[in-house]
Amino acid sequence: MRFLLIVCVLYVHTGCAISHAQSDVHAFTGATLIPVSAKPIVDGVLLVENGRILAVGSQVEVAIPPSAVRHDASGKIIMPGLVCTHNHIGGIGGADRTGPIQPDVRIYDSINARDAGFKRTVAGGITTVNIMPGSGHLLSGQTIYVKLRGGNTIDDLFIRDADGKPTGGIKMANGTNSRRDAPFPGTRAKSASLIRDKYIKAQAYRRKREAAKDDLSKLPPRDIGLEALVEVLEGKRIVHHHTHRHDDIMTVIRLAKEFNFRVVLHHVSEGWKVAKEIADAGVPCSVILVDSPGGKLEARELLLKCPGILEKAGVKVALHTDDWITDGRLFLRMAAMAVRAGMSRAGAIKAVTLAGAEMLDLGDRVGSLDVGKDADFIILSGDPLSVYTKVLETWVEGKKVFDRSYPQDRLYAVGGYGAGNETQPYFCCFDHAEGQ
Repeated sequence: MRFLLIVCVLYVHTGCAISHAQSDVHAFTGATLIPVSAKPIVDGVLLVENGRILAVGSQVEVAIPPSAVRHDASGKIIMPGLVCTHNHIGGIGGADRTGPIQPDVRIYDSINARDAGFKRTVAGGITTVNIMPGSGHLLSGQTIYVKLRGGNTIDDLFIRDADGKPTGGIKMANGTNSRRDAPFPGTRAKSASLIRDKYIKAQAYRRKREAAKDDLSKLPPRDIGLEALVEVLEGKRIVHHHTHRHDDIMTVIRLAKEFNFRVVLHHVSEGWKVAKEIADAGVPCSVILVDSPGGKLEARELLLKCPGILEKAGVKVALHTDDWITDGRLFLRMAAMAVRAGMSRAGAIKAVTLAGAEMLDLGDRVGSLDVGKDADFIILSGDPLSVYTKVLETWVEGKKVFDRSYPQDRLYAVGGYGAGNETQPYFCCFDHAEGQ
C-alpha cells in the first residue's frame, strides 16, 4: 500500500509531463508577463509548444487554441528563466597544483549532475548556468554552459552548438588568488607575463596548423591545451575573467586588446573606479553583490552601487551568484540590491536574464520571452524584486522542473533535513515526504 501511495504521489507531481506530451500547446493566462525585451504585459498570455515559445501578448492579441492545456496564472508574474553567468554547482574540480595555466582541463569532466546544488538552483528560478572551475589559477580550464532541464548525467544538461558540441568558455583569473610559490606567479606583473607567453605559444601553434593545411606530416604535435587557446584567439570561446581591483581590470583589458580575444569581466569589485575605461573598451561585466562584510581583501571596495555606475557609463551588466558565495535561491534578491543602490529596474531584471544570456552567446535562445526562443520561464508569487516573492514554478524548454507546491521541491527551496543530500538515505518506516 505504501509503495502504491509513493507511485501516486510521483504521478501527480510529474502529471504535466505524463498526461500532456511536450508537443501539446500550453497556455499560461492571467499573469503579468515580463518579457525583458519589451514592456510588461498585464493579464497576458504565454503559449508554449514543443519546448519553444509560440506566442506572447495580451488576452486580446493572442488566440488560444481550443485544444491547449490551460494554466491559470492570475495574480502571478511570469518572466524568463534566470541566467547565472558564474556558478560552481556540481561538486566541480578544475585545474590542480601542477601549474598556473591549464587550458586543457574541461570542467564538465568533473561535474556530478545529481548534486543537490542543481535542485537548489532551479528552486531559485535559474534555468541556464555557466559552470566554472575555480579562480586559484591564471587559467583553470574550460567552462560549460548548461540548461537545468534535469537528467541522469551531465551530458543531458549540455547546451550544444549547431555541430552538437557542448558550448562553453574558458576561465581566467588575476589578483591574489593565483599568487603563490613557484611554479605559480608571485606578483601581478609575473601573472600577466605568464599569460602573454602562453598566448604567444598559442599563436605560433595556430600558424603551424594553418601552414600545414591538409599535410598531416607538417602538423605540429597535438596539444589539447593550445587547441583550447586557439579557440579563444578565433573568438569561438569567450574568456570569463575573474578580476577585482581596478588595476587588475585594466590588465585584463590590455591583454584582451593585445591578443584580440573576447572577454567578460567577472566580479569587478572596483569596476566603479574605471567604468569609463571599461565602457570605452566595449567589455561587458558580470558583477556579484554581497551585503555582508568579510571576504578577500582585494574586494574590500566592492560597492552595491557598482552595477548602477557601470550601467550609467554604458557598460553591459549582468549579475551572477558565484554559488555558494550567493546561494542560487537568492539571485533575484541581488537584482533588488542593485536597484536599491541606483541601478535601473529594467537594467537589474535584464542583468539576471538577457544580459547574461548574451554574454554566453545564448541571447538568441534564452533570456527573454520572445517567440521562437526556448520555453524557459518562471512563475512568481509577486514582484521579482520583492523579498516576499517566492518562485512557484520553474520551466525549462516547456517542461516543469520545479514546483514549490510539491513537498520534495519545497524542501530544496526552503532547506531542512535532506535538502543538501543528492540521494535520500533509506530508513525503515521513515516518511521522507513528511520528515517524520
